[in-house]
Amino acid sequence: MKDKGRFSIVRIFCAFKYAIQGIIYASKVEKNFQIHIIFAFVVSVLSIILKIDKIEWLFIIISIFGVLSLELINSALERAVDIATQDIKPLAKQAKDLAAAAVLVYAIMSVIIGIVILGPKMLSLFFD
Repeated sequence: MKDKGRFSIVRIFCAFKYAIQGIIYASKVEKNFQIHIIFAFVVSVLSIILKIDKIEWLFIIISIFGVLSLELINSALERAVDIATQDIKPLAKQAKDLAAAAVLVYAIMSVIIGIVILGPKMLSLFFD
């Protein structure tokens, strides 16, 4: 068993390496993660163009990284459930559905935040 109490630069490096591998894998394979990345890019570009302030950036950043993080957790949970059972079981379906619902709820909140922050600025471009 690993000595969990010891500090090690190698252990920290490996942890970052594995995390980065997970992000790379998700960005290549997971369609929903790819969609979230595209929307994150579009919202970031719009935020730059519309010159949002620091507090608005914080909400946008929290929204983007929250959705991406939940999508990664959702994908990991789906894999874990698939490993646990190949059969269609009601509890396995519920676990997957609940994880997907968490992503959906956070994504809806993020859209609302985006509308509240970016909406008025975009409208003022067209109507001022």
